[in-house]
Amino acid sequence: MHQNNQVIRREARACNVPLWRIAVRLGISEPTMTRRLRTELPEEERQKILTVIHQLSEETDREVDRRV
Repeated sequence: MHQNNQVIRREARACNVPLWRIAVRLGISEPTMTRRLRTELPEEERQKILTVIHQLSEETDREVDRRV
C-alpha cells in the first residue's frame, strides 16, 4: 500500500524527528499533522515541512554536541 507524503515521512525518520515535534513547530496538533499527511500536500507545504524537519534535526545535533 502506498502512503502519501513519503518524502516527508522518510526524511523525518532519517533525521530522527518525530511528527509531534514538527507539529509543535508548525503550531498545530499531532492529530492535525497526521491528518494533513493523509493526502499529498502541495509542493510549497511539503517544502515548508522539510525545512522544519532539517531545522529540528540541526537543533537536536547542537544540543547533543553541547552535552558531549
